[in-house]
Amino acid sequence: MALVLGLFINLIFVSLIQNLFPQLIEILRNWDLLLILIFIILGGFAGYYYGTIQVGGFVPSNEFVKEEPKATEKILDSSVIIDGRILKIAKTNFIEGSFIIPNFVLREIQLISDSADPIKRNRGRRGLDMLNELQQLNNIKVKISYIDYPDIRDVDSKLVQLARDIGGKLITNDFNLEKVAEVQGVQVLNLNALTEALRPIVLPGEELKIQVVKEGKDENQGIGYLDDGTMVVIEDGRELIGKLVKVTVTSIIQTAAGKMIFTKAIGPVSEEEQQQNTQEKDSNKNKKARENLLKRAKR
Repeated sequence: MALVLGLFINLIFVSLIQNLFPQLIEILRNWDLLLILIFIILGGFAGYYYGTIQVGGFVPSNEFVKEEPKATEKILDSSVIIDGRILKIAKTNFIEGSFIIPNFVLREIQLISDSADPIKRNRGRRGLDMLNELQQLNNIKVKISYIDYPDIRDVDSKLVQLARDIGGKLITNDFNLEKVAEVQGVQVLNLNALTEALRPIVLPGEELKIQVVKEGKDENQGIGYLDDGTMVVIEDGRELIGKLVKVTVTSIIQTAAGKMIFTKAIGPVSEEEQQQNTQEKDSNKNKKARENLLKRAKR
């Protein structure tokens, strides 16, 4: 397009010179090849310039620049910060966009960390430690928002209003906050729903290796847990408490709190298999430690 426009401008320019200055053409007839080359070069530059600028909102080009949509900012509430799983998720690069920490949420966590109740105090301090680690990540930006709403007393209502004002999304574990936000048109990312969706699929008849940690409610039952926290009820497992055992899945029940897997004990895992499992876990821990050291060294 630019080349065609340049040639067109060149023809117009040559025609004007021939009509306005015919004597000049006669004088420079011996230089016609050089003049043609100069006109082509000048016309090409002029065509390229006018072919790539906007004129009255119209772009005379077949190429359109596609702007990539900006990632939506994510607002964290206190339940997600105290929970701590958002730190691991942030490290995986699955969530795009900046994290927004409202100042009124920080105040709420500060009050929890200063609580006289030791459990609440530990939860609050864990949340503050998690925030410090989150701010040190290189792959995601963490911003502190000082926007406040003095007329709104409830923190949840402030979060919803902030999300509406900046067009952001809420990340929470609070089911009630999620429903209130959705009613008001705010998009919510619930980490509990994400965790549930990522639980491994276990089918009846499948064999598992489970550490029996305590006795169950019914007679001769043992209780164990998968790595993601799913409870496993082990029939004939009470006498196997403290041991790593092989079990067969008999049924799966979905409850309000999550899945419960019912199994039947086959027998203890042999010492060789236990050593193999221990070596695999140690290898994974060492691998993660090396990765963390490399990340720190790059900083």
